[in-house]
Amino acid sequence: MTDTTSGPDTTRASSARVYDYLLGGTHNFAADQEVGEQVIALQPLAPLIAKANRAWLGRAVRYLAERGVRQFLDIGSGVPTVGNVHEVAQRAAPDARVLYVDIDPVAVWHSRQILAGNDLADAVQGDLRRPGELLAQLDTPELQSLIDPGIPTALILASVVQFVPDDVAAADAVRALCDRLAPGSYLALSHPTPEAGGSAESAEEGVKAYRERAAEPFRLRRPEEIHPFLSGFTLVEPGLVWVPEWRPDPAEPTSFEDPSQSGIVAGVAHKVR
Repeated sequence: MTDTTSGPDTTRASSARVYDYLLGGTHNFAADQEVGEQVIALQPLAPLIAKANRAWLGRAVRYLAERGVRQFLDIGSGVPTVGNVHEVAQRAAPDARVLYVDIDPVAVWHSRQILAGNDLADAVQGDLRRPGELLAQLDTPELQSLIDPGIPTALILASVVQFVPDDVAAADAVRALCDRLAPGSYLALSHPTPEAGGSAESAEEGVKAYRERAAEPFRLRRPEEIHPFLSGFTLVEPGLVWVPEWRPDPAEPTSFEDPSQSGIVAGVAHKVR
């Protein structure tokens, strides 16, 4: 585990910590809370959307752990706090191993703080937009001791592919990672659509405002543009659907009058061979 004695700069907002704020987490600071409130002003459903996406992630991880998956590779993980992958996976299977990867060094720093003492989970910095470098990093002996490419793995891409706006580059990045997976692996993917919050117009306005504040690429995609990312895999039931509709847990409260208000579609697909 890398040294965690030096802390991050908390005077500037981090997208990972803003997301944590929307989730109701505690790993955020005044700068993050300010931006989070700006997001909510533009999209009042933002906290519900974030929580619905995280709830789907928990259900997907639990589903995969119950089917014998013991390795989880979470790309674009942010801060692994509220409803995190390693807690869900290790609750279902104590021997489950988890590797978080995020572009933001602040998120990685926080992740390592949270994971201190957990020998079956780690976090590293990596960029989905540079799949060659990311794969080279994953192929180092240190990380292969945690995530063995020779056995089935759950690759998690939860609301991250939208940060690769070029369709060809996004497809190439996802395919490069999927090609590395052993037969029997799974891909769990969620992606925002232009219908976020039930209004394509409000969704595009929200994306425009986000770009102005974050200066980061961001692209909404329609379901027919998301399906190609799952090419070569077999979707498990119920397919690519709105996140509240993916194997809903009766114990979870219903957050939306219409599932499409979640603005995010998700699916889990199996690499048979």
